[in-house]
Amino acid sequence: MLSNPAPRFCMQCGCAKVALRIPHGDDRERHVCADCGYIHYLNPKLVVGTIPVWEDKVLLCKRAIEPRYGFWTLPAGFMEEGETLEEGASRETLEEANARVAIEQMYSTISLPQISQVYVLFRAKLLDLDFSSGSESLDVKLFREEEIPWEELAFRTVHETLKYFFADRKAGVFLPHVGELRHPKR
Repeated sequence: MLSNPAPRFCMQCGCAKVALRIPHGDDRERHVCADCGYIHYLNPKLVVGTIPVWEDKVLLCKRAIEPRYGFWTLPAGFMEEGETLEEGASRETLEEANARVAIEQMYSTISLPQISQVYVLFRAKLLDLDFSSGSESLDVKLFREEEIPWEELAFRTVHETLKYFFADRKAGVFLPHVGELRHPKR
């Protein structure tokens, strides 16, 4: 279940159907236009966001959209064209929590190969306590570690990132984390 739908018609010439074949010099099947030969590369989507911190608390957003409506998450979303990772993470934090942050460090990078997404989350400091629910959030709230609603977190990426964050905070050093989450085999 990949997140990028396969093209049915060529985006380059606009009229021909595309077919799966291995282009010359490549090692895997791609969607290739039967007329003009344009190769339609389907690449993973980047999800960017922050771990907004104020003193000993982390800001979480309660989702007002699917998937996982009503569950808590870190402010994050799809990166837009023309922006840097940091700009996207700051924008998503502003959109979802009306919160302004100072990006401190790229913190976790988690690949989700089954859905063709890569999460990039940054440690960030809240610049003030002037935050509120954005259009994609039902609620936003600061949580201490012991208050985190672990059973109500929307995504495994958020759970893993927060687990790393609180362990690193206890250790007194924040290291970057790189990993992957795969669906269990059935």
